Amino acid sequence: MTTSPVPATDPTPDPDPAGTTYRRVLLKISGEALMGDQGFGLHPPTVQRIAQEVQSVHALGVEICMVIGGGNIFRGLQGSAQGMERTTADYMGMLATVMNALAMQSALEALRVHTRVITAIRMDEVAEPYIRRRAVRHLEKKRVCIFAAGTGNPYFTTDTAATLRANEMSCEAIFKGTKVDGVYDKDPIKHPDAKRYDQVSYDDVLAKRLGVMDASAIALARDNNLPIIVFSLDEPGGFRGILAGEGTYTKVHG
Repeated sequence: MTTSPVPATDPTPDPDPAGTTYRRVLLKISGEALMGDQGFGLHPPTVQRIAQEVQSVHALGVEICMVIGGGNIFRGLQGSAQGMERTTADYMGMLATVMNALAMQSALEALRVHTRVITAIRMDEVAEPYIRRRAVRHLEKKRVCIFAAGTGNPYFTTDTAATLRANEMSCEAIFKGTKVDGVYDKDPIKHPDAKRYDQVSYDDVLAKRLGVMDASAIALARDNNLPIIVFSLDEPGGFRGILAGEGTYTKVHG
């Protein structure tokens, strides 16, 4: 396979991101975050809004990689529960994440943000195969890397894939964008008296089953001392604000 030439218009890496706590982060969002008010599929205005959030952080000089789920198109576990063979269902879910990654790439490049979709399953006509050193080099050149197709293996969630890639890319934190502004002791949508944690330990997340990420992802983050920042992706400017030390969020750490 030949390597694509480096575009002459790629920006020169900044030596130090101004006004931010982190130099390199991974943003994890669910596929459902791309649905907007629809019950299924992609909502282009919502994809564009999230791309603008990413672009605003990228403009600070922060190196960004992303993992997007595929639940807006297909959930492997649900397909398996309906009688489909689990491995096949999981591979279908992985392909759904590729579709979402390509949609996000299109939205980001419309904002003049250089982007690479990198897949764990080879599909050379639409994306690059995952090669760690090449992905790191893309980040160093300030390209946003969108990792798709999970880990390339069934039985692993995109949460686990996000934690794996964040560790491989030497990210300083995982930012998990959700519909609520942090981690609560119970569902704040159903329970108005739910209490939000400012900080919570990995062990408490596992013991109390707080639902931040699946257990494998939390354990992998804990073993590598990788903090997880849970924040609301629905709040305009929230991603950039938290990187600047503002806004409401929960930090999961040791």
